[in-house]
Amino acid sequence: MFQSTQTPGTRIKDYELLIKQLDALSEGEKDEIAILSNASALLNQFLSEVNWVGFYIWKDDELVLGPFQGLPACIRIPYGKGVCGTAVKEHETQRIADVHQFPGHIACDSASQSEIVVPIIVDGNIYGVLDIDSPTTNRFDETDQIHLEKFVNILEKHLK
Repeated sequence: MFQSTQTPGTRIKDYELLIKQLDALSEGEKDEIAILSNASALLNQFLSEVNWVGFYIWKDDELVLGPFQGLPACIRIPYGKGVCGTAVKEHETQRIADVHQFPGHIACDSASQSEIVVPIIVDGNIYGVLDIDSPTTNRFDETDQIHLEKFVNILEKHLK
């Protein structure tokens, strides 16, 4: 049904289309795993130079692996640990140009060189994080961050 393709236009317009696709696919769906599964598949198909795209869900005071695209990953991440745990602790996006320079980085895939993690907050509470890794250093820029945060805002709307 979905194939990996390059969409025409600027990155911003491509991101806007991606966000509309997520909103349309999630409309009326109540199953959170289904929503997150489609979201990770959309991002994996859309983004270039990434080796892992997925979600960690906040359960019992730690992050637990959720739907993803990529190699097997760490199953549990403690609060405040690694890039994902830091995003939860600080309630803000972590955009890391070189994961090897991040103190306490958790290396689930040795190929990962850069990472962006966006916290998902539903009704004022942490729900989890969107985590994206790249085998390229400095892969994620401000445009990625702004639009991935908008992507997560749409997810938050559907996860309520």
